[in-house]
This record gives sequence, C-alpha cells and structure tokens, in this order.
Amino acid sequence: MTADTVARAREWLAQDPDHETRQELAALLAAAEAGQEEALAELDDRFNTRVEFGTAGLRGALGAGPGRMNRVVVMRAAAGIAAWLHGRLPSSEGVPGRGAHVVIGYDARHRSEDFARDSAAVLTGAGHRVSVLPGPLPTPVLAFTVRDLRADAGIMVTASHNPPQDNGYKVYVGGEGDEAGAQIVAPVDADISAAIDAVGPVADLPLGTGWEVLGEEAVERYLDAVTALVPEGPRDLSVVYTAMHGVGGRVLVEAMERAGFARPAVVEAQFDPDPAFPTVEFPNPEEPGAMDLAMAQAGDADLVVANDPDADRLAVVVPGYGRLNGNEVGGLLAEYVLDRTSGDDRVVATTIVSSSLLGKIARARGVRYEETLTGFKWLARAGGPGARRVFAFEEAIGYCIGGDRGRPVADKDGISAALFTAAMAAEAAKEGRTLGDLLDDQARRYGLHLSDQLSVRVSDLSLIDAAMRRLRAEPPTEFGPLRVAGVDDFAHGHEGLPPTDALRFRLEGAAWGRVTLRPSGTEPKLKAYVEVVSDVDGDVGAARERGSELLGGLMAAVAEAVGG
Repeated sequence: MTADTVARAREWLAQDPDHETRQELAALLAAAEAGQEEALAELDDRFNTRVEFGTAGLRGALGAGPGRMNRVVVMRAAAGIAAWLHGRLPSSEGVPGRGAHVVIGYDARHRSEDFARDSAAVLTGAGHRVSVLPGPLPTPVLAFTVRDLRADAGIMVTASHNPPQDNGYKVYVGGEGDEAGAQIVAPVDADISAAIDAVGPVADLPLGTGWEVLGEEAVERYLDAVTALVPEGPRDLSVVYTAMHGVGGRVLVEAMERAGFARPAVVEAQFDPDPAFPTVEFPNPEEPGAMDLAMAQAGDADLVVANDPDADRLAVVVPGYGRLNGNEVGGLLAEYVLDRTSGDDRVVATTIVSSSLLGKIARARGVRYEETLTGFKWLARAGGPGARRVFAFEEAIGYCIGGDRGRPVADKDGISAALFTAAMAAEAAKEGRTLGDLLDDQARRYGLHLSDQLSVRVSDLSLIDAAMRRLRAEPPTEFGPLRVAGVDDFAHGHEGLPPTDALRFRLEGAAWGRVTLRPSGTEPKLKAYVEVVSDVDGDVGAARERGSELLGGLMAAVAEAVGG
C-alpha cells in the first residue's frame, strides 16, 4: 500500500454520501495503517482497480472504492449517462436542448433500490426526465417499458445471477426503431465511459427530485404484450416453478394465468425476493443443486421451470427425462415459433458459442439465419436495421421471442420464454408426448446435437491471456477422438463480426463438431463451449449413448488443453 493509495482512499471517504460504506472504508483504512496484511491487500485491490463501464454496463462486488459497486460509482455512472444523453440531444448555441426521458428499473439485490434512487436524483438534477418502475421487477419489464414509453434510454440495476455480494448496472438505448430497449453496444459504451471519467466529485453533482414513479400499469402493459404473443392451443399442463429468490415470481405466475394455464405450483421457500439467496450456494439455475427444491416438489408435474434472479433467463427440466440445456430449449422454441409465423423475411439468430442446430432449422424453413457475438446486445440487432427478428437464443438459457406483429422485448426474456415453453409442452402432452420426444424428433431430422461447456476460473486474469496466446500460437491438432479440421480466430473479426477474443476449432472424425473458447465478459473465467453432432440411424436412445460418450471424451480433452 502506498501513500498515494491512502490519499485516494481518504479522498473517496470525503465524498462518499453513504454512511455504511464510509464506516466500512474508515475501518479498512485504520486496519491497513496498523499494518494488517489482509487489510493492506484489500485496500490496494479496491483503489488500484476500478469497476469498468463496458457494453455489459457495470458489475462487481459491493463495497467502498472504485473497484467495487457503491453509491459513488453509481452516481458517477449516472452523471456520465446524463452527459452522454445531452450530447445526443438537439442543442442551440451550445445550450443542451430538452432533457431526455430515462426509465429506471431495479431488482431486489442489496442496495438496488438505493442505486436506482441515486441514479434518478443525478439524472433529474442534470435536467432529464426520469420514470422509475414501481418496485423490484424483472429486467425484461424494464426493456419492454423503454420501448413502450418510447424513452431515450433505460437503466436496470441488477447483477442477474451473480453471487449475493454483487450488484450491477445495465444501460439500454431508446428511440423509435426495433432496437429500442436493447442493451448498448460499442461505441456507446466508450462514449459513456469517457463521460464518466470526466465527472468530478459526486458531492458537487446537482441532485434533482420529483421523478415519476410509474404505477402498476407498466407491469400490466408488459403482461398484455407478452401474453398476446403466445399462440392459441392446449393449456392442460402441470408446472412447478421457482423464482430462485429473485423478482420473477409474481410476474411469471400472473403471466401463466393470463395466458390460460393453471397457476403453477411454486417453490415457496424460493418465491419471495431475498438478496441473501439463502437456499442456494449460487443463484443461477444452471448451477448444480440450484433447482433441487423444485425437483423435490416435481411429483407428477409435466414441467419444472426456473427463472434466474432478474428473470431474463429460463431453465427447463422435464421430469422423467432430465434437464434441457439452453441449446436444446433454443432448438425446440425455434421450430415452434417458425411454425407459427410466416414470411421469407424472418430472421432467427444465435451466437458463435451456441449450437449449430439453428442454422439447419433456418435452412429447412427458408428463413434467414444470423450468427452473432455472445450477448443479447448483439442478438437484438441480428440481421441489421429493419430485420424482422422472430427468434433469438443463446446457450446460456436466454431467449427472445417475437411474432408476425413484432417483438415486445428486444432483450432476453425468461417470462415470455416460460409461456412459449409451456404452450409447446402442453401441445405435446395432448398427444401423449413430452419435450424429450420432440428432441428425439429433431435428432432424426437434423442429426443429434449434444453440447456442454467448461469454465476454468482463475485468480489471475493474465493466466487467461496466456492460455489464449498459447492456443493461437500452437493450436491443438485434435481433441480426443476428433481431429481439428480448421480454426476460426475472431480476434480481428470473422465473417463480418466485430473483433472479439475467441477461438473456434472445427472438428471432424467419426462425428463432427466444434470447440469454442473465450474469456468470460463478466467473471474471471476461461469458457469452453463444446458441441458434437452425429447422424441418427435407427434408435435415438442408442445414438445419445454413443454421442454422450464421445462428448465426455471431448470435454476431458478440452479441459486438458486449456488447463482445467
């Protein structure tokens, strides 16, 4: 710890408006100055790093200092957004024109409401008009409301499925077009980041009052829009649902009932929002054990579904069959949506790390297929301006559904995805079948597509850079039983995509497939996405056994190659 670090910490302490983080930082400073090694390291980490603003907004652990999420960081972010908005608006003789309209939403995590209120105060103080959602609500409600109110921008305070100690901040663009309500992309992130860097002490920021708190009609309009999208059909289905201690419960249950389904049986211990997430080790329905309570309650249910804490993602389990991963649900929903929409101008999209199945489905139906970088900020824009986007998904259990009359949400939406999955399952149930049977049908039509992923968590981010450099310099010639037929390096762009740090190894052999590697955008992880594809000749079950064995061998080979 240097004298400069101490000086910056004391400067931070002087401007921090929050009693809780002031006390925390004062105690940390005292311990560090007393020579406690752990406190010295913690202070150094907090004040020699910063929570960077990017296309994913802000996300990090709560606490004092620029390397944590706190009221100072959030107020600076809001001031930067305020300045960026003024730069986009008409002006006369150097005087900014009318204030922008910004919609703010927040989840139920620690400090979310405080961060939303601080953002509203800073933005109104800068001359902008602010509407705040009426309580902790799902992220897709915010994305919808930005479009619905034709606002100029949106802010969502959430850390999605991160650990309880984290919080975050996502920014959405507004306007009139189909991208309204989509997450920001470059260069907007850089513009906002530069504006944040120009912000002075938060104590000097003018703070406003009198922002609008929207009524329940905002939620009603969202529910009307997503339930109107669901095709008519059978509704006889038994569903068990968990909100994973997040904000999706009330909205999901109301949406199911409005769409004509029976009220789902909810996991009561996980239904009410709780920022401590007391019944799960990690509040992500993809994590092992996260859905144990829901599965214990499944009984004779046809379907078990879960939202993540901000309800923009959906996990699906078919009792008696098993958990469906994001690629499997995405493939099923793609066919279901395409069978219920029309026109050769339809666009479907997925990401470079997701299953190749969607491309085959699109070709079979004569619709346009797009592959984007990871994240719905890119999927929301697939096909370019004016594209008629009817479906997009990513393997990380995120889905965006539209119809012939458009899409209500330009972002992933775990509520509408649950409605469509239930409608699809009810139709299958009427014929005595399950979603598992529909997956077997797809395997017969397009080949068996099996996928899995591996995450290597590190404490030193330089290890990820070193691994990617090594794999570029000396790419493997094989992964397990499949040889590497080619390598796609996305570092300088690939097939029209913007540059990103990713490698994709195309595999051939007894089957074919691909391994895609990329650093995580939100966590200190190197992620590997593995897919193996094989023809089905006869028994699908036997083909799954062979494919699963092959996939297991691939996963082991990938883990060895990346150091996992």
